[in-house]
Amino acid sequence: MADSRFRVKAHSENATKTVVTARNFKIIVDEPEELGGADAGANPVEYVLAAFAGCLNVMAHVIAKEMNFELRGVEIDLHGDLNPEKLFGMSTEDRAGYKHITVRIKPDCDADKATLEKWLEAIESRCPVSDNLQNPTPVNIELKK
Repeated sequence: MADSRFRVKAHSENATKTVVTARNFKIIVDEPEELGGADAGANPVEYVLAAFAGCLNVMAHVIAKEMNFELRGVEIDLHGDLNPEKLFGMSTEDRAGYKHITVRIKPDCDADKATLEKWLEAIESRCPVSDNLQNPTPVNIELKK
């Protein structure tokens, strides 16, 4: 199967608010008031968690179908910790991003524990967002004039 390309475009409305276009969708990215924003949308690191949750949901349903059990729904709770000192230019040993992310998945189904353990392992290994978070992805940031 050939590679698929995904693309978003963005522009700043002000120092904290970004409007992102993904296909026909507008996504508002903003900071909460305590970080200088107007709280008009989730902030970038919250969108990382949201993207992860969305991908996990899709994979949970795809894999449940492949494993022949009915997944009526799934609750996904994610949280991550990061040290904002690097973000604000303070000297720190910590990285700028999440130190770790914890995911709790609660399926609504009748599958047994052994099946659910295999299901969870497959979700983690096949979720593209999980892969991007757990493995280095080459990034090239270029200046455009």
